[in-house]
Amino acid sequence: MSTPVDLYFWPTPNGWKTSIALEEMGLPYETHLINIGAGDQFAPEFLKIAPNNRMPAIVDHDGPEGEPVSIFESGAILLYLAEKTGQFGGSTAREKIAVNEWLMWQMGGLGPMAGQAHHFLKYAPAMDPPNDLPYAKDRYRNETARLYGVLDRRLAQSEYVAGGFYSIADMAIWGWASLWEGQQQTLEDKPHMARWLDAVSARPGVIAGRALYAEKRGDFRKDRNAQDKLFKRS
Repeated sequence: MSTPVDLYFWPTPNGWKTSIALEEMGLPYETHLINIGAGDQFAPEFLKIAPNNRMPAIVDHDGPEGEPVSIFESGAILLYLAEKTGQFGGSTAREKIAVNEWLMWQMGGLGPMAGQAHHFLKYAPAMDPPNDLPYAKDRYRNETARLYGVLDRRLAQSEYVAGGFYSIADMAIWGWASLWEGQQQTLEDKPHMARWLDAVSARPGVIAGRALYAEKRGDFRKDRNAQDKLFKRS
């Protein structure tokens, strides 16, 4: 049996990408919690693995040439794991292109925009002093809605985002998309996205990856110390 992958994790949409991938791929892993509300992401030992002070990150002790390798950035982790295992990355050149397109769409579009929607709709108004900014709220809510429209139209054409097969692109998108209510979105006009959410949510690997330390997931709206760690520290 291979040496477990070290997973540096906190239960957030970005963290779920990696926990879901490890579960789906059947890779053994050991979880190391990085409490982002307590500032664990700034610890010197973690910064050696993830210099951008963001989780998730992994250390694969059975890396290239049999040597350990550390990887940060969730998209890079997904691409690495898909290549390592030969799973969920597409089996043909065209499938691989589609997977990469939609993974990059999530990394450059949906993740940042939905994340900003969460911040300005949920957290900024609860800060001290409150930052209730109508323009920012409208901007990110509307851009997230536009992106979900793109996703719904894509899923009208195919079962999963990259085509007729489940992939790391679905894993990357699902975590953010599953929180659509907190982004003040609706599925009433997005039946294909709703169908896809139900299908992905029912997968055992997704259920297990989402459940990892789920009890640690909290609401930072009343935690001033956590807000300082998350929003005010560079």
